[in-house]
Amino acid sequence: MAPTPAPAALAGPRLRGLAAALFPGFLVSVVVAVAAQFLSDHYGAPALLMALLIGIAFHFLAEEGRCVAGIEATARHVLRFGVALLGVRISVDLLIGLGAQLVTLVVAGVILTILFGLVGSRILGRGWRFALLTGGAVAICGASAAMAIAAVLPRNEHSESNLIFTVLAVTVLGTLAMITYPLVAALAGLDPQDTGVFIGATIHDVAQVVGAGFSISDAAGETATLVKLIRVTMLAPIVLVFSLAIRASGPATATGGERPPLVPGFVLAFLALAAVNSLGLVPARVSDVAGDISRRALVVAMAAVGMKTSLRTILDVGGQAITLIVAETVFLVGFILLGLRWLG
Repeated sequence: MAPTPAPAALAGPRLRGLAAALFPGFLVSVVVAVAAQFLSDHYGAPALLMALLIGIAFHFLAEEGRCVAGIEATARHVLRFGVALLGVRISVDLLIGLGAQLVTLVVAGVILTILFGLVGSRILGRGWRFALLTGGAVAICGASAAMAIAAVLPRNEHSESNLIFTVLAVTVLGTLAMITYPLVAALAGLDPQDTGVFIGATIHDVAQVVGAGFSISDAAGETATLVKLIRVTMLAPIVLVFSLAIRASGPATATGGERPPLVPGFVLAFLALAAVNSLGLVPARVSDVAGDISRRALVVAMAAVGMKTSLRTILDVGGQAITLIVAETVFLVGFILLGLRWLG
């Protein structure tokens, strides 16, 4: 009788087989991401948006064939890796530098926008999943927040289309905001610091915040970037709260009837990296490299998400969804402007 192979002896072939199964889908996601980054670098188009649109054009690769498994794995695991690395850019010094009142205003804006989304979603007849997805994306950091929140939400038949719609919507709204919000700040009579707070607390994407802030002045740009990073700091706590609330709601809400983990691993990684950075243990060069890797990972993941979604499912989202995400954006703008007026 032949001896039974040891588990260690079987591990190698299994890993090689898994890698071979996932590699085609991962490779095509990387190729789409490289094309999207090229368009971004040479024509100024948002890389995440380009990855999404090109990915949708290659949806057929995710329907059948050798790429299906790799695209699915890339959309899930590379996404979480990219979000986790965002923690390297976060530190406690960001919070201290702005002051308690303005930090409170920014945090309140994030929380109340999400709550407004839940109320608005109920009024418009949309589900709570969509409310958390759009509210979190508008309140925190646009497409990156949408992707992180989507990773912990229970999945249903609308999950992919809701995520794609949210990414498209916050990208378009953020681009419009980058052009119009400096004019709004000027009409409101805000000084450079308050203008920076307004820009950083309301525009969705980090790059859009930087562009809008520094188009006004260096002081406004620096303040806007700082405020925006404070909003990014809220990503892990918000995702953690969502995850705990979903888990507490019972097994029926989770995919496949299983309870989600108490704390998602990528959230723990985000918090750990933020803690290490707050202690000053991460050199600036390492932080910059990690941030660049994070951005590239999110572009690759977005390419995979795009390939998983058909254009028809996006068009099925409906006008109520547009109304909700626009209303959330207007609410956040109004709240921050009123808060800045109240603070003097």
